[in-house]
Amino acid sequence: MKVICVLLPHFPLRCEILRHPDLKKCPAVITYGEGSQKLVLDYSPEMEGLQKSTPVQQALARYGKASLVQADLPYYWSNFNRILDEMENISPLVEGSELGVAYLAVDGLQMIYPDDTSLTGAVRKAQPKTFISKIGIAGGKFPAYLAALYSPPHGYKILADDDGICLRDIPCDVLPVPVKVKNKLRDFGINTLGELAALPAGPLQSQFGPEGRRIRGLARGHDDTPLYLRLMEHGFEESVALSSVTVSLEALLVVLEALLSKVFARISLKGLGIRSLVLWTRSWDSEHWERKIQFKEPAMDMKTVISRVKRVLENYPQPGPVEEVGMRVVRLGYPHGRQKSLFTEVRGRDHLMDDIKQLELRQGNPQIFTIKEVEPWSRIPERRYALAPTGR
Repeated sequence: MKVICVLLPHFPLRCEILRHPDLKKCPAVITYGEGSQKLVLDYSPEMEGLQKSTPVQQALARYGKASLVQADLPYYWSNFNRILDEMENISPLVEGSELGVAYLAVDGLQMIYPDDTSLTGAVRKAQPKTFISKIGIAGGKFPAYLAALYSPPHGYKILADDDGICLRDIPCDVLPVPVKVKNKLRDFGINTLGELAALPAGPLQSQFGPEGRRIRGLARGHDDTPLYLRLMEHGFEESVALSSVTVSLEALLVVLEALLSKVFARISLKGLGIRSLVLWTRSWDSEHWERKIQFKEPAMDMKTVISRVKRVLENYPQPGPVEEVGMRVVRLGYPHGRQKSLFTEVRGRDHLMDDIKQLELRQGNPQIFTIKEVEPWSRIPERRYALAPTGR
C-alpha cells in the first residue's frame, strides 16, 4: 500500500498565529491541563530541547520569558478538519486522528497524478499557505511518517522498501508506541532503530510480548497497519455559548442533550450511530476541559450516549464555572442486527420513539420536549426548569 504522510509541524502554534500575529515575535508555549497539571501541547520552533507533554514548570525553567497560551483544541481541530476535507478531494482514503498528521492511501491514482511530483503538488495545494508542510511517501504509515519527518520544509522525500539502511541512526523515540515501551528500550541500551532491527525476534517478544515483533518490523521499515479512514461525516462539531456561567451538572446535561439532538438529526437518517465523541468545555477564565468517550458498539439513541456523558461529568469535575460547551464526533458506525422485544409494551414504546424520530427528521429539529429540573433552588424562575428534547 502506497501511503503519503503529510506533517504540519507546530500546527497548534500556527493556528494561534493566525489569530494573534504578535506570537511570531516572541517564544510561546501552548499549554493544556491534565488533571491538576499543566502540560506543553506545542511551542515555538526555536525553543530547542522541549517536548510535548512536558510540564509547564520545566519549560519555564528553561525559557522563563516565553508567553503562555491556553490551548483552544476545538479551534485547532476545526482548522485541521477543513484541511482534511480538501485532501479527500485527492484521495477518498484519508486518516487524520492526530493534529497536524495526515495519511493518504494513493494506490490507483496514477491515471490522475502520473508521477510523485504532480501528486505532492496537489496535496500541497490542499493546505493553506500559512502552514509549513513536510511530505513523505513510502509503502506504509510509519516509513511514510519518517520520510516526512526528515524531508525539507515544503518538500517531499520518498522512502523505498529497500531503504532500511537509512533508518539505522534514527532514535527509537519516533516509534508509535507507548512511553513505557520507549523507556524500557532505553533501559536496555537500545537507542536507535538500527540497534533494534539487529536484535532477534525471540528476545524482543519475551520482553515486550506481541509488541516486540511489531516494533522490530517498524525498525526495519515494515508497517502493515491499516489507515483508520475518516468518513465525510466524521469530525463535525456542535457547540453553544451559555447565556450565563454555570457549575451545575444538571444544566450541562440539558445543554449536551440539546447538542446531541442536533447530532442525531444529522446521522439518524443515514442509519449511523456514534462510535466515539469528544466532550469539551471552556470556563470563564479560558480553561479548557476535554474528555473522549468511546462506545463498544455504535450508540444509536440519546439515552445511551447521555448516560455515559453523565458518568464522565461526575467522575471528571470541571476546572471552573463553564461558559461554553461543545462536542466533536470523531467516529461513526453502522449498528449490528438486533431482535425486537417480545413484550408488547416495549415494542409499542419503540414504535412511538421511531415515530417521534421520523417527525423530527422531517421537521429538522426537536418537536417533543420534557420538563427537567436544572436549578430548583434558583431565585430566578426561568433557571429552575428547562425544556430538554425527549430521549430516543
